[in-house]
Amino acid sequence: SPWKPILLLLSPAFSTSCARCAKDRRRREKRAISERQLTRYFVDQRKVRVVGGQGGGGGHSFYSEPRKVFGGPDGGNGGDGGHVIFKVDQQMKSLSSVFPFYQGFHGERGGSKNCYGANGAHVYVKVPLGTLVKEDGKVVADLTQHGEEYIAAYGGAGGKGNRFFLSNENRAPTLFTPGEPGQERVLHLELKTTAHAGLVGFPNAGKSSLLRAISRAKPAVAAYPFTTLNPHVGIVHYQDYEQVAVADIPGLIRGAHQNRGLGTAFLRHIERCRFLLYVVDLSVPQPWTQLQDLKYELEAYEQGLSERPGVVIGNKLDLAQSRINLPLLRERVAERVIALSALTGDNLEELLLHLKELYDTYVKTEQSQGQNPIK
Repeated sequence: SPWKPILLLLSPAFSTSCARCAKDRRRREKRAISERQLTRYFVDQRKVRVVGGQGGGGGHSFYSEPRKVFGGPDGGNGGDGGHVIFKVDQQMKSLSSVFPFYQGFHGERGGSKNCYGANGAHVYVKVPLGTLVKEDGKVVADLTQHGEEYIAAYGGAGGKGNRFFLSNENRAPTLFTPGEPGQERVLHLELKTTAHAGLVGFPNAGKSSLLRAISRAKPAVAAYPFTTLNPHVGIVHYQDYEQVAVADIPGLIRGAHQNRGLGTAFLRHIERCRFLLYVVDLSVPQPWTQLQDLKYELEAYEQGLSERPGVVIGNKLDLAQSRINLPLLRERVAERVIALSALTGDNLEELLLHLKELYDTYVKTEQSQGQNPIK
């Protein structure tokens, strides 16, 4: 065929059907971010000023055409202003993308021929799961479900056109009203990490190493205190397709409830956890004092927080001093003690089985009370 050379020249240089000729469309792996760099992106508090859109003014006109000079008033109503709405998005991880000011779109003015003005569009602000909305120190919204919405500022109502004021007593009204201004509020947003279990312990107790061992989360691990500056959440997968979320809370110290160390900035993240995993360093002298101090700090921050279901995890079992302190810890502690090594992976199975038992108990308790457990 005389067209065959031309078709060969016009054919593309690659094929989408041949595996060897197709382009490499594999997604590139995300660049690893250090804990110091991650601090810039993780924000768990934000002050936001929200203003609803202003309503459009009412129209003022009279219908007129040839041979119908006195057609009557035909000014339409103005459109309503748009709202500012907080919407929960489970893909969001912090409040870093929330701006300090939002305003809804204004409504349009009413036109002639009884045409109503268009309503202003709503402004949606994406917030992560576990966002708490406060106004003047009082909680006004607790957003814990994906897709949940909260109207932060209502838009103003549109004005009335002169057609609205037509009556038998006033056949040619000239009165029309302007649009109302939108609602204005100053709100404080707080993020509380939503997880089933929370790893609580002093700095360098091995919480981050333990989370890396039982999940795919990769918090920073180093041999100095306060390595973890942001809470990390890892997902533990089981064979029955259940998933348990475990949060690595930054290390607490004595006096944390008085804003010492990292202070109360991360104590709020423990409030969302349904059960607690106390991580104790077995290699230090008298490790049971760590557990007493941790419970005291939790109870001083919020009454009843230390009484939640939990288990004591004795970490760093691979060290010689830890094997000496383990029987002493079990004698002085009433709770169950699970001894393991996050570094070598010894006895992680016992922790995973007990974690599943705590999760099943939580689900049964929520269902017996007629509530939906968080999954």
